[in-house]
Amino acid sequence: MKADLIVTNAKVLTMDEARPRAAAVAMAGGRILAVGGADEVAALAGPETRVIDAGGRTALPGFVESHLHLVLGGNELTQLQLGGVMGFEALAEAFRAYAAANPHTPLLMAQGAAYEILGEPVTRTDLDRVIADRPIAMMSPDHHTVWANTAALTAAGLLHGAAMPHGHEVVMAPDGTAAGELREFEAFSPILALGGELHLQLGIATGGEPDPWPDAAQRAIDKEKMAAGLAHCARHGITSMVNMDGNLYTLRLLQEMEAEGRLTARVKVPFHMKPHMDLSELDRATAMTAACSGDWVFSGFVKMFQDGVVDSRTAYMLQDYPGTTTRGEPLFDPERFKDICAEIDRRGLQIAVHAIGDGAVQVTIDGYEAAARRNGPRDSRHRIEHIELIDRADVPRLGALGITASVQPPHPPGAMEFPMSTMETVFHRSRWPDAYLWKTLADHGAPLAFASDWPVTDVSVMRGIQAALTRVPFDGCQDERVDLMTVLRAYTAGGAWAAHLEGLTGRLVPGLAADLVLIDGDIEAIPAEGIGATGIALTVAGGQITHQAAGFA
Repeated sequence: MKADLIVTNAKVLTMDEARPRAAAVAMAGGRILAVGGADEVAALAGPETRVIDAGGRTALPGFVESHLHLVLGGNELTQLQLGGVMGFEALAEAFRAYAAANPHTPLLMAQGAAYEILGEPVTRTDLDRVIADRPIAMMSPDHHTVWANTAALTAAGLLHGAAMPHGHEVVMAPDGTAAGELREFEAFSPILALGGELHLQLGIATGGEPDPWPDAAQRAIDKEKMAAGLAHCARHGITSMVNMDGNLYTLRLLQEMEAEGRLTARVKVPFHMKPHMDLSELDRATAMTAACSGDWVFSGFVKMFQDGVVDSRTAYMLQDYPGTTTRGEPLFDPERFKDICAEIDRRGLQIAVHAIGDGAVQVTIDGYEAAARRNGPRDSRHRIEHIELIDRADVPRLGALGITASVQPPHPPGAMEFPMSTMETVFHRSRWPDAYLWKTLADHGAPLAFASDWPVTDVSVMRGIQAALTRVPFDGCQDERVDLMTVLRAYTAGGAWAAHLEGLTGRLVPGLAADLVLIDGDIEAIPAEGIGATGIALTVAGGQITHQAAGFA
């Protein structure tokens, strides 16, 4: 067999222990045909083979993004971006310019508004001073809080408050009206509905499905947003992703895109289990798993939220937040959570739980432990997403139970965009040594899978690699950096293994999928502080070029 595509003269890091390095990769029929020296791979070239000279650049398996929100991220690419915007005047200028450019948009929605954007809690009155005659709202970077003006709150029916499920809140002002802050998905869903986008967030918000089911015209619009997100990811070398929002509708959109030849990455989609759901709802998770097979669209896992986030003090802690008498609460009753985990595990499905506070992490580990005890051990690969704080006694439990630490190098304050002020205000100084413990968890046997949580942070894997390598230890704390090869593995083979995809992707091995990324330089020679600015020259998914940098032949 002759190759369709050959990448040669490369520094190939295969992530395969049997042959960790090579100089060339040949691909045919969407699979890797050969990995080896330049001469032996050149023998596989035929008259129709496209040969790409890498010029000494580093080739890796296509990046596996282990935790992102494809639909949300794709949808937000056209919304107002407030990252780096601080102070009232800058906020007002940004919103008014966006409003002028979008005169007919029913909801002026902004993303990335820092919790401290105005230096004090944002109110609807503040946003009324920005724009009063049109509904406007802005989302926090973590996507767990929205602030809205009076027009938006009125249009959404929230001005006088609303009953909410446990853990979701319309914050009220002393005068009995909504203050403008909406915490967690159920609280701000009515705001998102004003923009006609709520159906895209039903999975993560409620675990539900669109009703009525969107027609072909609406699905075409939604697929364009998804395609924009996929293209954005391809530019960053991503060929596989674990999508942490979604439902059956998301799955069907992806399957339609695959049939149309428009899918440029492999996507795993969850079923969202919510605290109000009966165990019988897990039949939907089983059905989603059965609904897709092949190499591009998968399910097979259940996502749950055990808590919120630290900035809004909704992450569940084992002790009160500094200067408060609150510590958050687990979203699931701990004993019922054990039953849910046991049932999901019994069905042979994987579990992924958002757990940020040490209390939430502990409850989650207890649930996984209960499932293993009731059902017996199996290759479950259950995961915990984020783990921003953990009790020291729980650290070895992850490795002992085989729980994957699905964590995000851009998230520790000071590592990338998030300010160090978060550490000062939400973590007791005595607990700083227990925060964001990537290396400590790995040293105790927890498998690592790295990600960005896009659009919470920049999806750039290169910036994530730099954050992982250059993170400065918190004052008085141990160094939680891991070495370059460990970082690269967590973005490739480790992420594939954590998603049960190691038989398909994550390594450059003959027979696996032809997923490859070519970095614009020698990653082992680039100073760690410069990796984030290094571009992606080429992305190949399933043997098809999905991104090629301008000027790279």
